[in-house]
Amino acid sequence: MSKIYVIGIGYKALDNRTREIILASEIILASKRLFEVFKGYKEYEEVKDKIKVINHVEETMKFIHSSLVTRHSSFITLLASGDPTFFGIGRRAVREFGKEIVEIFPDLSSIQIAFSRIKESWDDAFLMSLHGGPDPEKRRRLPYELEDIPSLLQKHLKIAILTDKENNPAAIAKVLQSAISNQQLEVKMHVCEKLGYADEKITEGTPEEIAGMSFAEPNLVIIKTIDQRPQARENPPIPLLAKGGGGGFLSHDKIRFGLTENEIIHSRGLITKDEFRAVTIHKLSLPQKGVLWDIGAGSGSVSIEAARLSPELKVFAVEKDEEQIKNIKENRIKFDATNIEIIKGQAPDVLINLSAPDRVFIGGSGGSLYKIISIIKGKMQAGIVVVNAATVETLNIAIAELQRNGFLVDVSQISVSRMKKIGEGNCFSALNPVFVIRGEKR
Repeated sequence: MSKIYVIGIGYKALDNRTREIILASEIILASKRLFEVFKGYKEYEEVKDKIKVINHVEETMKFIHSSLVTRHSSFITLLASGDPTFFGIGRRAVREFGKEIVEIFPDLSSIQIAFSRIKESWDDAFLMSLHGGPDPEKRRRLPYELEDIPSLLQKHLKIAILTDKENNPAAIAKVLQSAISNQQLEVKMHVCEKLGYADEKITEGTPEEIAGMSFAEPNLVIIKTIDQRPQARENPPIPLLAKGGGGGFLSHDKIRFGLTENEIIHSRGLITKDEFRAVTIHKLSLPQKGVLWDIGAGSGSVSIEAARLSPELKVFAVEKDEEQIKNIKENRIKFDATNIEIIKGQAPDVLINLSAPDRVFIGGSGGSLYKIISIIKGKMQAGIVVVNAATVETLNIAIAELQRNGFLVDVSQISVSRMKKIGEGNCFSALNPVFVIRGEKR
């Protein structure tokens, strides 16, 4: 049986087990940087003729696939940086080749080293990666972006960030510099350069100071905030590894479904109203795991509710409007909905490269409902599509296209009236009715 050993290096010497694996491997794969790091290991001279340098992850995966096909029993070692399962290649290797074939041996993570260098605990820190990959043309989508850091600092007083050339310490500092001027925040940054190297360096400074500096790679950033606002002292940040936290939803937040319009950040009244959202979520019959597309996500209200109900569900919030994207980002942070990925762009164009959906909600189609449903049919093996329509024209198109593409269709019309105060009495005011069209592909 073939085996792929993912071995973390960079900080500790190899132990007996990893040394045995390295020496027995048929081939050892490493990036150029890790190849240079491995030269410092005593095992290097014994195995240097078996090392193949491949700089790109996709090429590495293709090479391993090819080796598994051409050799009946392959014995491959893949060198990784630090802990391969911490924003590293370990996850990709398991996804590509399976848990039976892949074994992982971690070194210390760069985050562990960094916090030990500045003599701080890290069990109460928010950990994130802004490392999008070395190729500017093939940068992977990241759960968070530079612009999200100030909002994250509203919830977490200590953040550690893995960086890259584009999302570098100076760029992070500039975002902080412009964002915290109107907030009662005192921010201190630590930039940890080339951890584990002979020329390792730790720089401490304010965002203003760090913004004017340049730093050697690899590096990471730790941000510490002293929040002067009274509520920050009353509501300390939830530790990443706290029982019930797990880096996901706040442990004191007991509500999983039933957020109100007032709680969800939105603009110009553009939000799926509470009652319609409740019916929509019910019609979607959300699975515990899988993929949900929220097309025309708007403020992200449906995405947020779905993400909270099913934390293991991957939610793609598709939206083209910049203002709405900003709202989704803020809501994602506010409700710790880390399983939401924001897809900026116009449907159906941006749907092609998304993972196949198990559920789809269409809250807005921009006049492209025909094409959107056609793409869904091609990518969805089985599942449910829900379309909310405010007009009879959209209703008719949705029914016709879902049926034409093989979906079983049912429709509900939802009419809602809300009580409001008039003088000393109360009356009811009607909202515009909404058609909820549900299509199921079996």
